[in-house]
Amino acid sequence: MPHTASRYLAAGRRVGLRHFTYDDAAEFTARARESKDLHHPWLFPPDTPAAYAAYAQRLIEDPAKAGFLVCEKEADGALAGFVNINNIVEGGFLCGALGYGAFAHAAGRGLMREALDLVVRYAFGPMRLHRLEINVQPGNAASIALARTCGFRKEGFSPKMLYIDGAWRDHERWALTSEMLTGDG
Repeated sequence: MPHTASRYLAAGRRVGLRHFTYDDAAEFTARARESKDLHHPWLFPPDTPAAYAAYAQRLIEDPAKAGFLVCEKEADGALAGFVNINNIVEGGFLCGALGYGAFAHAAGRGLMREALDLVVRYAFGPMRLHRLEINVQPGNAASIALARTCGFRKEGFSPKMLYIDGAWRDHERWALTSEMLTGDG
């Protein structure tokens, strides 16, 4: 479904961000199925309508989550990937944890770099967050490179942090604060 720039929450030169909708199920699940080899063993986005409905419902209805679809502007808004902010905590913390994935047809083209920069600015702007975290498995070189090039700093290592693909997996912790983005800290 084509999306005009006015429907984007934020837009860069090549991508626009918009929230998930239930109507995105067919395109999202088709892209997820096409991308299984790219995502395995790091990521398992929903690839059936039922799984997508449950996933989208959490992103749409849970105030502790914000989901952003990465839309390729030159391809009439085709989905290129997604970036989610999970575990959003307000109050004195103002933090969220990022999760993201490119779809295979968009991988390696710099679209996710542009999208992650847009999400960071949106999170530190309209969402008024102070800190974003990325937890990534040490062997996921592409995800680590994306975090690094977007200005995140490595803060540590968490053994057996998340249960993924049938086992507890180690993760590196990367973070960015609003002051790091503006150069004030």
